Amino acid sequence: MGSRSSVDEIVASPQGPHVGAFFDLDGTLVDGFTAVAHAGHRIRRRQASLGEVLGVIEASLRYRLGRMQFERLVVRAAGYLRGESIDELDELGEQLFVRHVAARVYPHMREIVRAHQDRGHTVVMSSSALTIHAEPVARFLGIDHVLCNHFEVDEHGTLTGGIVAPVLWGAQKASAVEQFCAANDVELQQSYFYADGDEDTALMRLVGHPRPVNPRAGLAAVATQHGWPILRLNGSRRRGLSR
Repeated sequence: MGSRSSVDEIVASPQGPHVGAFFDLDGTLVDGFTAVAHAGHRIRRRQASLGEVLGVIEASLRYRLGRMQFERLVVRAAGYLRGESIDELDELGEQLFVRHVAARVYPHMREIVRAHQDRGHTVVMSSSALTIHAEPVARFLGIDHVLCNHFEVDEHGTLTGGIVAPVLWGAQKASAVEQFCAANDVELQQSYFYADGDEDTALMRLVGHPRPVNPRAGLAAVATQHGWPILRLNGSRRRGLSR
């Protein structure tokens, strides 16, 4: 699917909030992985111990090799932030977005988000990222609804080191979107979903308009099998948030 035709399709689509437009974050709206900005900040400030750095690298490699579930990976990463203030992390997330992430938002995906908004569609970010990474991008794009992972906090707003269950990823993300649609009168068969990851195949199968964006191998194979249009995007103005 060409860039122009993807917008023209939306312009010609039915109007109204019963049509949903669901967007993944990393690799879909943003060129790369937003959490890298926070990890780099901790390393530069020497807030991350050698054990933390090596632990995250090991866990990431084990995840990429299929030897660790995403849920364990994100909980392990949250454990390193135990004791920090959620308010301070939210503020830091906004600062890091401005410095490192804003320039890596795909320009064409901004056009697609705006086209859906102009049609009055219900636009939702549905991501496995954490709030400090997802919410600044959503604010930047004017996306009001965000389905993502949340840190567990105590009554003082201090991180406990856990993640609020269930962790949104794969089938759990698809379930969260189904629940959102039921609660907000959004019709899945009229809706769009933009994502790049193999794990998002479950949600792609549920919506009427699956739209893989620069899909990884597994999702690309399923898209070809089902005839889903694939959107290929060039890199943003600056690169560096690699997976």
